[in-house]
Amino acid sequence: MNEEGYCIFIVEDDPWYGQVLEYHLNLNPDYHIRRYESGKELLQNMHVRPDLITLDFSLPDMKGDEIFRKIKEIHPDIPVIVISSQEDISMAVKLLKMGVSDYLLKDDNTKDLLWNSIIRIRENQNLKKEVDTLKEELGQRFEFQNSIIGNSPAIQKVFNLIEKAVKTNITVSISGETGTGKELVAKAIHYNSSRRKNKFVAVNMGAIPNELIESELFGHEKGAFTGAITRKIGKFEQADGGTIFLDEIAELDLNNQTKLLRVLQEREITRVGGANKVKLDVRVIVATHQDLAEKVKKNEFREDLFYRILGLPISLPPLRDRGNDVMILAKFFLEAFARENNLHALTLNAAAKQKILKYNFPGNVRELKAVMELGAVLSDGKEISEEDITFSSVSNDKLFSVENKTLKEYTRDIIKYHLKKNNRDVMATAKQLDIGKSTIYNLLKDDEASEES
Repeated sequence: MNEEGYCIFIVEDDPWYGQVLEYHLNLNPDYHIRRYESGKELLQNMHVRPDLITLDFSLPDMKGDEIFRKIKEIHPDIPVIVISSQEDISMAVKLLKMGVSDYLLKDDNTKDLLWNSIIRIRENQNLKKEVDTLKEELGQRFEFQNSIIGNSPAIQKVFNLIEKAVKTNITVSISGETGTGKELVAKAIHYNSSRRKNKFVAVNMGAIPNELIESELFGHEKGAFTGAITRKIGKFEQADGGTIFLDEIAELDLNNQTKLLRVLQEREITRVGGANKVKLDVRVIVATHQDLAEKVKKNEFREDLFYRILGLPISLPPLRDRGNDVMILAKFFLEAFARENNLHALTLNAAAKQKILKYNFPGNVRELKAVMELGAVLSDGKEISEEDITFSSVSNDKLFSVENKTLKEYTRDIIKYHLKKNNRDVMATAKQLDIGKSTIYNLLKDDEASEES
């Protein structure tokens, strides 16, 4: 509804008749009436966005059906009541088919018919708003639960925090092991929030060389440095009005942490090589698999930036702590894979289920998805057996043997295994495992130090 009340435009070339309609409708104190005597005058004031228009069919400068089309081009949702001095059944039918809300004849009953028609239209508008609001509330509550699968107490806590996050623009910090679904949660927050119609821009901080981060995030002007042949719009500007997701935030070096802090404080950026400040309206969501508080203690992460991005913390549980969610997810991934590849329905036999339940899934949900898809391919029938469930060549190398290891040791073994497979290509391994390259560099540095000692 218009801020001044329920705004009604009366378009009538007969000043006396227009005044009669205006006087009659003004008996409702909630109505705010504006009166125009030509189609051109109406169109010049459509920026006001009325709630309803009454339209004389025979205006001197424009035909009724012509002006109705123009109204719908500008604001297709505004209801229009056509008032005509001639009873033209064929034209009335044509206009109603075009989307006119009502067609009234000018006679002694017009004022009352118009009054009742507006009441009916307004009731329908209010009902539509209620339905839209209900859909939005239902979407916020349940839509993300269709993409983040599970019903364990641990994941229900996450759902509860997502519900809180979507109600405001508070910064959100997501933590959790690799493969737990941090980006999925970030998308759930964005697409259930008031920013859903604008962009969600994801940036993996660990995949960008330190010297290019400022340009990637904040953009640069033409000629700012060698190779800057055109202006580049950075990720923050791309996300204006929407959400920027800074994944692996712990990988950011101290120099770039300072630059990011300034942008978050000022809510504006200056492109590299530029002088003009660009104001931004961006929601920030960050994620990491590392302990940021510990990095602050080690002076590897700025304390002021830590508190700036902490906002609403959401900690994602590892798959091993989600109980029967493992089987719910396994069934979901099987059904999705079968559907996408036009396969018949697949089920897990009892032995396969036991094998899955006994495994601790260090790669979390991402690993489970890969295991299920491979099982579907290896299966010879409609049932997946224990033999079809393989935990990649990592387990064949006995990295996950029955010996007791810490999670850190398991992680170390996985990284070393994939480094070997990728011929010690750090970037390829970081991308494959979805981790920051500095994690791998630190591992290599520690290995060299232990060998020297």
